[in-house]
Amino acid sequence: MGTRVALFATCLTDTFFPDTARAVVRLLERLGCEVDFPPAQTCCGQMHYNTGYRAHATKLAKRHARTFDGYDAVVAPSGSCAGMVREVYPDLHRSTKPMANRTYELSEFLVDVLGVADVGAYFPHRVTYHPTCHSLRMLGVGDKPLRLLRHVRGLDLVELAAADSCCGFGGTFALKNAETSTAMLADKMTHVLETRAQVVTAGDNSCLMHIGGGLSRLRTGVRALHLAEILASTEEEPWAATP
Repeated sequence: MGTRVALFATCLTDTFFPDTARAVVRLLERLGCEVDFPPAQTCCGQMHYNTGYRAHATKLAKRHARTFDGYDAVVAPSGSCAGMVREVYPDLHRSTKPMANRTYELSEFLVDVLGVADVGAYFPHRVTYHPTCHSLRMLGVGDKPLRLLRHVRGLDLVELAAADSCCGFGGTFALKNAETSTAMLADKMTHVLETRAQVVTAGDNSCLMHIGGGLSRLRTGVRALHLAEILASTEEEPWAATP
């Protein structure tokens, strides 16, 4: 029996991007993991915490810890939500620490825990990668997503200029500071378009929703696609439709 993994899908993925969650399951099962989806999972409380509702966030953190208790690892296709659980939860309530220490963003779980960089993926398209703020600065995943992408057969990986600059989403930041957020998005889209990539990928659907929405409104033809969906794709079983 392989590693017993719980999928922490996150609110945004569960609601708007279920294909990403399915891709994570397919990918991890292909790598020998036993994957479960605890149905009692809810919001991790990041929005509550970031807007000052610490008591509400603490209740959600304690519930989250109970829901994901007993697994070898908890894997999330989001550096933002994984960062909330691992870095903030222990400060909210000590009961969350054991579970928080077993929580991983997808790319770090693949590289650091499973010890793989080549997951057997095939994706014959020109791709550029945006490193999201929480994965880069809070979790420190570094080049792990890039290492995974470099091993994808058929993929033409193009470097993104000013890659470590925020895309401007930032959760409630985009609502409270719409003009600044839009200006940051415009810069990010400019750099994406300079690569002439068919696909822009990242480890967080929140950022991809922001970038992809902007690119769609401009009718650029560039598709935003989560890293998990690229890694889940194989020559025998293509996951994502042709961009």
